[in-house]
Amino acid sequence: MLELTAIFLAAAVLAVPLFKRFGLGTVLGYLAGGALIGPSGLAYVSEVEETLHFAEFGVVLLLFVIGLELEPMRLWRLRGAVFGTGGLQVLLSTIAISGVAMAFGLTWQASLVVGLALAMSSTAFATQILTEKHEMATAHGQAAFGILLFQDLAAIPALAFVPLLGTGAVEGEEGSGRPVWLSALIVVGVIAGLIIAGRLFLRPLLRIVATVRSHELSIASALLVVIATALLMEAVGLSTTLGAFMAGVLLADSEYRHELESNIEPFKGLFLGLFFMAVGMSANLGVVIEHPILTIGLSLALVAVKAVILFGLGRWRGEAKGSALSLSVAISAGGEFAFVIFAAAGPAGVLTTAQMEVLIVIVTLSMAWTPLLFIARDRLLKRRSDGSARPFDEIQGDGSRVIIAGFGRFGQIVGRLLRLRRVSFTALDSNPEHVDFLRKFGNRIHYGDASRLELLRAAKAQDAQVFVLAIDDFEASMRTLHVVQEHFPHLRIVARARNRQHAYALYGAGIETVIRENFLGSVHAAERTLEELGFERADSKRSAKQFAQYDEDMVKAMHVHRDDEKKLIASAKQYGAELERIFNQDATESS
Repeated sequence: MLELTAIFLAAAVLAVPLFKRFGLGTVLGYLAGGALIGPSGLAYVSEVEETLHFAEFGVVLLLFVIGLELEPMRLWRLRGAVFGTGGLQVLLSTIAISGVAMAFGLTWQASLVVGLALAMSSTAFATQILTEKHEMATAHGQAAFGILLFQDLAAIPALAFVPLLGTGAVEGEEGSGRPVWLSALIVVGVIAGLIIAGRLFLRPLLRIVATVRSHELSIASALLVVIATALLMEAVGLSTTLGAFMAGVLLADSEYRHELESNIEPFKGLFLGLFFMAVGMSANLGVVIEHPILTIGLSLALVAVKAVILFGLGRWRGEAKGSALSLSVAISAGGEFAFVIFAAAGPAGVLTTAQMEVLIVIVTLSMAWTPLLFIARDRLLKRRSDGSARPFDEIQGDGSRVIIAGFGRFGQIVGRLLRLRRVSFTALDSNPEHVDFLRKFGNRIHYGDASRLELLRAAKAQDAQVFVLAIDDFEASMRTLHVVQEHFPHLRIVARARNRQHAYALYGAGIETVIRENFLGSVHAAERTLEELGFERADSKRSAKQFAQYDEDMVKAMHVHRDDEKKLIASAKQYGAELERIFNQDATESS
């Protein structure tokens, strides 16, 4: 057992950093590592099914963590994406894939099973990649999650339906002899009971555990919550992942949410990595060698068919082309539920062993294409942005007193305060998806590159008073600044700096009002920390104010050395020593 653990860890440590280094993502690294040590590779590991079954706990933990991020009201708002878009995706994908399967000579029963299985996508795979790319909160991220949630629900009746199509003597899930209506009633009762128990017993239990102040017991209780709900759902014939997800949703608005998430996170990452390696191990690479054109071609065809359907659904939902494209890339691959459905279809006599081997390889290869598709998407969207495929908005009107370039989290706060004081402003942003998203909330914002002279003139920069430079990207920020300074020297500039280097460059360009985006919040946090430690409030406030002023003066003075690392380090040490001397002197005088 210890030797097997070492093999898994070694494969992950070698493959994942390598794939991450080349921009292919961690998931593809796990798949490759699993394929390397699996039966089709070096054959270090042969117990593929046992490993896959054990590692599916990672998917359960993932769904629990996702549930913790979704409050019940937010989940209710996703009902359109879950039952509307999700239902259409499964229906259309099943019809299209079943048609292709019948064209290859499969029976209608086998074609329907293949269509149902391949219509499903991988929740673990998609959410992991979207989380790595910080896209779960985007419009396409939420749509993808809603569709995946419906697929989790649809997989249950799909599994019950497969044996009915078979010719083998296989007992279905109804082996207990219960009528269907009674089974449905039991499922509804269990879900209702889980909701009530979560409210009445789960939170008090976590409160009792918290009073013990044992980190190990806290971790154990978190794992117990996940495992118990998953087993309960499995006992009534529902998905363990659905049970874990519901448990997470029930605790999403509790005071223990963040602690539960931090306790689960290490286990989730470990088991998910093991799950992806097990998926890689399950692929029979010999099938790829024997039928390379068939397997690679069909895996690409699967991705293409689902991507076209998802892109159409995204546009139908009103998403921008870029958002719809991202949706189609995120969940166009096959998923882990396909393996489960194929496992039920084999004994039922619906699919032969040879057919299942080819189908499993197709699903695995389709998952391997996903990170590559994300890379292609990023390059395509960047090229579209650089080539201005979408024309900039025409700005009409008499102009405003303030122009805000970059309407992200920084620019929006400036705009909200100006609006409250009835100060008109013109907002510009170069991300078309971001512009479309903000307009849904009633924001007046124009799509355009603020470094374009003609756009600034259309925004009546010549008549404005203040230019707020809130662009996130360093190069774009400095490029815009130079255009404004050259053509509109009368504008007073308030500039956002992402970090010290950005601040040095802005001060070097002659800007007097430079706001470091995290600086004031961090200073305030330090001030409150001193208060919590028992320092007097006035003393803490004076220390924070003194530090902030000294640090601002230091950055202004040091910008002249921004290109000379040695002088920059020497100046920083000198200012640091001087600031420490001042604080020591204050402490001596106060005592």
